[in-house]
Amino acid sequence: MTAEVIVDIAHSEVDKIFEYRAAEGVREGSRVRVPFGSSTVDGYVMRLKEGSDFDPAKLKEIVAVVDHALTRECLALAKRIAQRYRCPLALTLRLFLPAEMRRGAARERFKTVVSFSRETELPARAKAQRAAYAYIKEHSPCDHAALCREFGGAAVKALVARGAAVLSKERVNRSPYTQMEGEAPARELTPAQKDAVSRIKGSAQTVQLLHGVTGSGKTEIYLTLIALALKEGKSAIFLVPEISLTPQMLSQLRARFGQQAAILHSGLSAGEKFDEWQRLRRGEAKIAIGARSAVFAPVENVGVIILDEEHDGSYSSETNPRYETAQIARWRAEYNGCKLVLGSATPSVETYLKAKEGEYNLIELPERINKRPLPEIVVADMRREVRRGNASAFSAALREELENCLAAGKQAILFLNRRGFAQSVVCRECGAVVKCAQCDVSLTYHSEENCLKCHYCGASYRMLTACPACGGVHLSYTGTGTQRVVGELKKLFPSARILRMDVDTTAGKEGHYKILKRFADHEADILVGTQMVAKGHDFPGVTLVGILDADMSLHFSDYRSGERTFQLITQVAGRSGRADEKGKVVLQTYDPENYILRFAVRYDYKGFFEHEIALRKSTAFPPFARIVRVMVTAEEDRKALETLKEVYFSLKELYDAHAEEFLFFNKMHAPVRRIQNKFRYQVLMRLRGDSLLPEIYERSLAHRSRAALVYVEEDPGNLS
Repeated sequence: MTAEVIVDIAHSEVDKIFEYRAAEGVREGSRVRVPFGSSTVDGYVMRLKEGSDFDPAKLKEIVAVVDHALTRECLALAKRIAQRYRCPLALTLRLFLPAEMRRGAARERFKTVVSFSRETELPARAKAQRAAYAYIKEHSPCDHAALCREFGGAAVKALVARGAAVLSKERVNRSPYTQMEGEAPARELTPAQKDAVSRIKGSAQTVQLLHGVTGSGKTEIYLTLIALALKEGKSAIFLVPEISLTPQMLSQLRARFGQQAAILHSGLSAGEKFDEWQRLRRGEAKIAIGARSAVFAPVENVGVIILDEEHDGSYSSETNPRYETAQIARWRAEYNGCKLVLGSATPSVETYLKAKEGEYNLIELPERINKRPLPEIVVADMRREVRRGNASAFSAALREELENCLAAGKQAILFLNRRGFAQSVVCRECGAVVKCAQCDVSLTYHSEENCLKCHYCGASYRMLTACPACGGVHLSYTGTGTQRVVGELKKLFPSARILRMDVDTTAGKEGHYKILKRFADHEADILVGTQMVAKGHDFPGVTLVGILDADMSLHFSDYRSGERTFQLITQVAGRSGRADEKGKVVLQTYDPENYILRFAVRYDYKGFFEHEIALRKSTAFPPFARIVRVMVTAEEDRKALETLKEVYFSLKELYDAHAEEFLFFNKMHAPVRRIQNKFRYQVLMRLRGDSLLPEIYERSLAHRSRAALVYVEEDPGNLS
């Protein structure tokens, strides 16, 4: 028997099948150790076949079988991803395995247990043995270490020697978030929810768009669909955009389905991630929940895939392969013959258009559960506040609403999508902005650590006492971050209990969970946070939401800026008034007449969509065109520029031959010219369709080298 193997080396020169004599126990999907050149490397068995096109005597034999990690679906999907995104197959196969597992950094953990063996007469004087024997008989199997601590190692050893007890090994599952265990029976669905479930189950289409306003009960529909899949003996995949949402959703799944739910995300320890992955692979857990990478969970016979908050930009991978999670999820749904449910209160323009045109099945939930009203949005014109001499982060309207909220014993969420204390530090003498030494971006001041941080590369610097450009000592802070907001709140409301939730406060596996649990348990009155607090959370005590800078994402030089602003405002506003009391939202802006804000204040998604889709069509932007960016990065500016020219002139040939397919074509610096000491250039294209994509990939990637990285992005979510 011959095994066709892909070696685990992500390089185009070895991106091909190598044949080996199959060892005993090898099967398709096995991870194996194989001789390769002068060393031994890991590989993946893609296929087994009789015979070989090569001389069998010259074939080397597989050294060992590591495990049977990959299913046939994994192999098929990896091939499809590699072909679609023009990357080595070894790289796409890695997507299906935890990195720690590939490196051998995580293994199964076992403990020794003591079990009752047979009835045994023990001497009356052997009191410790008799006590341990009685305990084992009643509680078998028992943890060996705990038993020795309680009754003494000598007593336990003597019982084993007498044959009264036996020792064995038992696998230990390092299960995260064990404190979430509990029970929660299924809720009675409303007529609208029942209709949604029925329409999803009865649809002939693979992709379902569940468009429901915030608080309309989408989560209960998800849980019902999962329960139906499990009842049919199938599994489920549940994807959420933010790690901060994962523990909350996991708690609901654990309460409903117990240990059937397993969590996969980067915040877990190596051992926890390994054990959760293994539980899914062995079929002990049937529901995989996590952020983007959980779409590659090793579950088989999938009955439903749910992609919550489908519009969120975090579903786009920014490392190679640069895949769209919804596309991978759709391929898995087609492979398994199941439904892919995309859920959102603010679907992406592209997704909603597909639903309107019939490519996706559209289910709409226009009202909240029990017809509770959406919170009123009050617009605070910050231009007037400035004219009145108010230089703080809070308008008079927001301060008044906060006072009323706290006096009533309710909770508030304040949203500002900028962490740190100040956005930048500026010299008042020469006007220089303090920048990162490795990136062409300004540093953010963090008051708690009294340091400057780069939010691109993560570098940290001591706070300056003088301007590095002119030596001036008069430095000022511009822009407000979450740290400054918390500081101002403490001065305005000294007795208020305040929590902050951003990247700086959520380090560690349970960083998000601890903050959210404290807020849910009413251990705080105000939660200040970045987009982590904007979506998915359900806090019945929250009656007020403050959006401190609604304009922040409105004026980016990105065709999606209006869409993202509408989505963020709608999502964060939806955190208010989710229980019996009506909620209120104070939206602070310097541009109150902006059409995006007018649609958001009315929660008018359809009006926003019709305006936005007409604008995109008239200007030939996605979904009526494709934006393709070829990025070139290198540590040497000269090498990056040389490679850019090679890529550009190769693509120019394509442009000259198919000019009618191009709406735009040019080369330029990337908006941020340097990140992590790498210089960045780009070729930017706008295409009428997809027909030239394969050749763009082929021509661009041909110029990769050790000195210069070249990669292709389709409709990039971040054009900086």
